[in-house]
Amino acid sequence: MSKPGQESVSNDTREAIMEATFRAISTQGYNDLRMRDIGEEMEMTRQVIHYHYDGKHDLMSHFLEYIIEQYEGSVEVAADAPPREELDARIDQCLFGPEFSDFGHWDRMKVYHELFTHAQNDAEHRAIFNEHYERIRGSITEVVEEGIEQGVFRDVDAARMGQLITDAIHAARGRRLSLGHDEAPEQTRQSIDEFVLTALDVE
Repeated sequence: MSKPGQESVSNDTREAIMEATFRAISTQGYNDLRMRDIGEEMEMTRQVIHYHYDGKHDLMSHFLEYIIEQYEGSVEVAADAPPREELDARIDQCLFGPEFSDFGHWDRMKVYHELFTHAQNDAEHRAIFNEHYERIRGSITEVVEEGIEQGVFRDVDAARMGQLITDAIHAARGRRLSLGHDEAPEQTRQSIDEFVLTALDVE
């Protein structure tokens, strides 16, 4: 249940809390994370966290939504961009992320994947991750469908193509973060170009 002050949290306060949460989880890990740790990462008193969020689990749910917003809202493609250009932009965004002035893409993905691992035991967080996955897959599928309609992509099963590309992206990010294979995103990008997109393009 949302607390009374939560709906009125300002953008600046929300961002300060969420960015502090990034730093705290990166240092402490999710299991050992305390609200106090987040408070120590921000200039405001930690009481502001307790005022707006009903405990650690509630904060983590909103934190997941914050992470997702950062990535879904930062894909920059012109409205009249060709389907292949938009598809490339979406794949690059998922694999390499937007630029951040502080606490970079892979620092953020490390936190994201730690929460992703814990989601198997948390129905609410699992639902948030599932929704995010479906939106990524859906956005890629829509671009493929548009390309098919315009005659620039072959007539393939767009939904399966969207799932294949999305799963490849998730596997690459997981391999880099869990196994330390720093080259995984670039290798996957090259493989998608060579084995997927080349076959998708109409010659």
